[in-house]
This record gives sequence, C-alpha cells and structure tokens, in this order.
Amino acid sequence: MSAPVLTTLLVANRGEIACRVMRTAKALGMTTVAVHSATDREARHSREADIRVDLGGSKAADSYLQIDKLIAAAKTSGAQAIHPGYGFLSENAGFARAIEAAGLIFLGPPASAIDAMGSKSAAKALMETAGVPLVPGYHGEAQDLDTFRDACERIGYPVLLKATAGGGGKGMKVVEDVSQLAEALASAQREAQSSFGDSRMLVEKYLLKPRHVEIQVFADQHGNCLYLNERDCSIQRRHQKVVEEAPAPGLSPELRRAMGEAAVRSAQAIGYVGAGTVEFLLDARGEFFFMEMNTRLQVEHPVTEAITGLDLVAWQIRVARGEALPITQDQVPLNGHAIEVRLYAEDPSNDFLPATGRLDLYRESAAGPGRRVDSGVEEGDEISPFYDPMLGKLIAWGEDREQARLRLLSMLDEFAIGGLKTNINFLRRIIGHPAFAAAELDTGFIPRYQEQLLPAPVALSDEFWDATAQAFAQSLPGMARADDPASPWALHSGLRAGLPREITLHLSCEGQDRALTLGAGGNAKLIGEQLVIERDGLRRQLRAIRRGEVLYLQWDGELRRVETYDPISAVEASHSHQGGLTAPMNGSIVRVLVEAGQSVEAGAQLVVLEAMKMEHSIRAPHAGVIKALYCQEGEMVSEGSALVELEEA
Repeated sequence: MSAPVLTTLLVANRGEIACRVMRTAKALGMTTVAVHSATDREARHSREADIRVDLGGSKAADSYLQIDKLIAAAKTSGAQAIHPGYGFLSENAGFARAIEAAGLIFLGPPASAIDAMGSKSAAKALMETAGVPLVPGYHGEAQDLDTFRDACERIGYPVLLKATAGGGGKGMKVVEDVSQLAEALASAQREAQSSFGDSRMLVEKYLLKPRHVEIQVFADQHGNCLYLNERDCSIQRRHQKVVEEAPAPGLSPELRRAMGEAAVRSAQAIGYVGAGTVEFLLDARGEFFFMEMNTRLQVEHPVTEAITGLDLVAWQIRVARGEALPITQDQVPLNGHAIEVRLYAEDPSNDFLPATGRLDLYRESAAGPGRRVDSGVEEGDEISPFYDPMLGKLIAWGEDREQARLRLLSMLDEFAIGGLKTNINFLRRIIGHPAFAAAELDTGFIPRYQEQLLPAPVALSDEFWDATAQAFAQSLPGMARADDPASPWALHSGLRAGLPREITLHLSCEGQDRALTLGAGGNAKLIGEQLVIERDGLRRQLRAIRRGEVLYLQWDGELRRVETYDPISAVEASHSHQGGLTAPMNGSIVRVLVEAGQSVEAGAQLVVLEAMKMEHSIRAPHAGVIKALYCQEGEMVSEGSALVELEEA
C-alpha cells in the first residue's frame, strides 16, 4: 500500500497550538490552512496560515465545534489531513470518523481508541479489567443526581466531579459535602456540554497531596509503541495545570520504567496510533493510580521535546504518512531538564477571573539557547470572552533543573504585557518560591502557599511614585517640537514667567492614587524605553514603556501600570455610582435564578455567567431583596455592566 499524499494540512483549532502545528508543517514543506470564527478573523493563527477559511459565528459551538463546516473547509482548501490540536474536537470520536468518511486523514488515533480512552469512564473500566490501580470512584452510565449522591456517600467526601469527554479543568468541580452536590453537578454538566458537546460526568475520591505525573506515549501503524519519559504537572489551580516540567523530579529509573511500561501496555491494548498521554496520580509512597488517557497532543508537550530533542508534531505527520517510529525505546533521549508555564489572560487577585480586552503592550522574552515561547497573540490583538484565556507558554531548558528554573525566571522578567490582567506575576512567584526550587511538588502547592503567591496589596513607596512621575513628565505627548527640540516652549516642564518652574501630576497605580509636584531638575532621564535614575552615585535602569495615557514601569520585579487621572471627575463618578452587582468580565448570561421582589440569603446564586468556556456564579454578598434585574438568559454583557440590584434587608 502506497503512503498517503499529505501536502496540505488544516488545523482545526486556534491560538498558540494552531500556530505551533503550522510552524512544523511549514518546516516540512506543507501548505497550512487555518479555520477561524468571525471573532478570530484577524487572529494570529489566521494571519500566519497560507490559506484561511471563515467558519462564521463567535462561540465555539457555532464555529470550531461544527464538524460539517470543518470537513467542508478541508475540501474547499484542498487539505488532505486535519490536525485537531487540543481541546475542541481533538478527542471526539465522531469527528475522527467524519474525517475518515470524507476520505481525509486525521492526525490522531483511530476513532475506536478515542472511544476506549477518550472517555474517562470507558478508560477507567478498561484499566480496571486490565488490573491497573484505580482511584476509588464511579464511572457508570447513570447520570442522575441520586446515583451520584449514592456514589459520593460510598466513596466518601471530598469528591471530584469530572467531565468524561474532556479535560483542561472544564466540567470539573470539587465537592466537600452533600449540600454542594446538586449545584456543582448541574454546573459541571453545563460546562461539559458547552466545551465538549457531552455532559456526562464521573466522580472519584479527591486525594490529598498527590502528584500528577503523566507519560508521553507514541505509536505508529506498524505496531511499535514507546514512551518518551514523563512530565510532572502537579502545580495546578482549579484542576488546570499552570506549571509542567520534565522529567518529574525525584522519580527513580525503576519507577519511570514501571509507569512508562504500564502506559505503553494501555496504548497497545486499544490499538493506539499517534501521540497520547497516560496520566497517573502518584502518592508519597511511590504508588501510582491510573487517572485518564488524553488521546491527543498535550499543552505541555514542549517540555518533552526539550529533553528529547524531538518534534512531536513532525512525528504525528510522519506516522500519518505510514512511516515507522524512527527510534526504539532504548534510544529515547533524556537530556537535561525543562519547565513550562502557561500564560493566561486572567486576574489572580480576583479569583483568577478571565480577562478580556486589547493587548496594548505585548513583548516576548528574547530567543536563545534553552528559551522557547509558544504564543498565539501579538500586540494589538483583542482577547475575546468566547475561548480559553491562554495567551501562550514559556518553556526553559537547562542542563539541570536549577538552570532551567533560573532561565525561566529571566524569561518572565523580560516579558511585558499591558492592556489587560494576566497571571505573569503569579507565575514569577511560583517559579521563584523556595518550595518550588526544592521540588516540593503536589497538587496542593498553590493553596498551601497562597499567601506568598497571592500577597495582599502593599503601599507603593515614595521612590516608586517619584520615579513614575519623572518618567511621565518626560514622556508627555508633544514634549518635543520637531522644528526646534531645544526650544523651552517644546517642554511640558511647568515653566511659567516669573513663577516657580514645576508640574503637578495626578497618578494612579493598582488602586492607589498620588498627586506629585515636580520641580526643576530631577535625577531621572527617559532614554528610549529605559528610565535611568541616578542617586548617591548609583545609576539604576528600569524598563519604562509609554502606551497612550498609560505608562508601564518595571518596579520590584513587576511591570506596573500607571495612568494619569482627573481627581474631580473621579469624585463625581464615585458619587454617581448606584450600586448593584456587576459583571466581573465580558461574557454570556446562561442562567438567571432570581426575579424582582424575591428575598435571598447571603451567598445565594443570583446569576450564572459563562466566559471563556467556564461558568462563574454571581452571588448575594448579603441577605436582601432583589430590587431589579438588568440581564436575561442568552444575553451578552460587558465587564462592569449592572446585572442585579440587591437591596439590603
């Protein structure tokens, strides 16, 4: 049988994974095809493709989850193969079958393997039969509340609800006791349906202090299968991985081999082909439990590429062409150490709520040996509420773990992002934390060190305000005249005939305000995008980037956003505020649970907002009466929009 022709590849995804897949495809001489929603018409993955196809719609359900539209796009563009990326339809057996039925190639496993392992419930049943240790749980067909209530009582609280068809923290809820079960189950089912088109759930015992260790497996069409070492993905929040590294610190060669061989047996048992990941929970005694198998390329695959020197997307393409794996298990490299962090548009100080808006400033860290950035955005892009809020990933490699860690810290320091909230400072605190440096890893890391990772705001120093004021004064629009830059009339210096030379600025940063009056002189100069401060014989350089009326200043390891404000307007705005509960972000109203005139208790759910494929509940801060409703189900709302007016009882 001749090898299939594969010269044009369609990527049925968006963001950084679409950009990353197309990068390898282009390096192999292939034509790349991007699909996009109406919202993503000018997104980076669309701009970088050789051919782009408009799917229409805005939400994933109207675009990236439309199988018929994706097949039609492949046919129209002349693509012979489709790469699903991760998320969306990457683990949808119906999508794989539709691609095959259309005479196209799916860069993923056979649909039968997705059926067997793509469903968490089916995978656990299969592993149970194969004698692989399982975490106690329920993964049956019955999906009613009574069944889950009985299962939770048998397993014992706390428990973890999980969508059977997906991952990435979508459709996943921790339930501490029976009083939380009904609400958590309903919310998780809605999230699962929205993200994966499948609302089925499973429940398992929520283990304390486990490590999340996964094995990268790869199989060809000739019966060969091997494991490419392991990754530790224990640093998580809301069951969403934040930091991943390879190899897993502290694993003995014997344990690595045992987990790897178990993962390979699992893949071979279902006739697996392509890239996949078998995920385990590892306890402190070195015992591991099967958790799930992801039948796709993982977000964290770059750390495996870094320690093996392999291109896993290139392997996917070659396997799809019918080629055999190029190496044997004994030849799999393991060189050095790699760490990856996920950069999200979200607000860590506000319960990690997703952030939307325009990237007014976006500077990536410099390229170089052991440094890699996989991103899906550029400066000026709009981050919408319809999709996952991940902007990209930073990957650092070193000859050992400490070198990789320090290199990653340097990369984080070089990054500059402005225009919306991100988790970059949160990531910097994790990587710089002594416990992380000591490789003290488990899934409770972030809650355990929350006070250090999410510190309360502190007052900004006088030195900060002075430096900021001088940077602002020197970067005011129109400060230099093109025809005569030496003219005194070219400077916003506060020069007034017969009066003291000074300028007053009203500045705001991170909720703190300061009025500063600058006199003549000063010990700071703005040179390009560097603020140079000289004091007591010391010369200090700080990054200072101006974007319109906003100044971004690097201070104490963090890029601070500073802007001018009108104190009179600010006071008027505070007096005109009418109260009420507002939308914490742009999103869609999926449920309105109250009506005008209704009495509610403190903590009651009032409205459920969906943004970036996650649900967020708006709850009553105190007992009271619903005075008015300003939203309805299905409506799109903007951040800050009034949703409910609650009158205190």
